[in-house]
Amino acid sequence: MGLSRKAWNNVVIFSMLIMIFFLNGLHHKLNPPEEELGSVRVLPEQSFVLALAYPGVKIERIGTSWRIESELPSSDQKGYTEQDLVAIVKLWQSSELEMISPPQVNTEQAVSVATFWLAAEELPLSYQLYHINGEYVLFAKRSHRWLQLTPQQARQLFKPIEV
Repeated sequence: MGLSRKAWNNVVIFSMLIMIFFLNGLHHKLNPPEEELGSVRVLPEQSFVLALAYPGVKIERIGTSWRIESELPSSDQKGYTEQDLVAIVKLWQSSELEMISPPQVNTEQAVSVATFWLAAEELPLSYQLYHINGEYVLFAKRSHRWLQLTPQQARQLFKPIEV
């Protein structure tokens, strides 16, 4: 015994709806919408920083206080107070930078890198700093965003290693 004409119509209608649903979803997977350029937060909102590392320098939270460890020669090391360390971390947390389209850059020529370990995040966040034609740009590796910095912002964010 076969399906009635009405039942076949229902099968065709539901098959078409399912096909439209999957093709629409597939379309968005294959062609993700372009992110609009504009101002974005560097670190996720409400992020709880456990540690911040630059090449040769690590700032980490110990209970409710902060400490800095440096592998740099003592002549390069400045005496940072706990307030200085808190200010550097808070600056990263509060910074909003302009997102830009990807520049032509050799990704092996990074001036520096900052790596963050956040609470509730399994992997660290990494930000590479580039100096291109007198301009500073920051590449957020996980989100693949390029962010524009002023020279002053670059000096403030990368203060412990003086870029």
